Amino acid sequence: MNKYNSELTQREQELLKIRRDSDTKAAELLKMEKMLEQTKNLMDKKTECGPESLGYQENMVENLEEKVRSSRRYRRNSLHHTQMLESQMKTVKGELVGTLDHLQQLRSVLRRSQQKAEERKAAMEKLAAGLR
Repeated sequence: MNKYNSELTQREQELLKIRRDSDTKAAELLKMEKMLEQTKNLMDKKTECGPESLGYQENMVENLEEKVRSSRRYRRNSLHHTQMLESQMKTVKGELVGTLDHLQQLRSVLRRSQQKAEERKAAMEKLAAGLR
């Protein structure tokens, strides 16, 4: 039972970590999108700049766009992984409930068996005392 509880606790901790990572990546994504928008605005304002400066800015914009796409992919993957862990956690909880019910049934059977054994022992002792 402790094994299942520790596994469940470990899964919950993993889920919390993934949620935090997902939130962090979402915040980073928003920052990058703002930076991208600002960069695009700067490029629009500096159309009279030389070709070298424009090339550098285009490269920077491409890099930022790639970072945004990468962050979005990472966020989607994190969300998918979170959903998988939540599903696994529900399955484990269900298994734990089933195991606990089974253990309680076994405990009840054991108690009845012990009670019957004690009753038989008392009857045997009574018979033995009667034979003396």
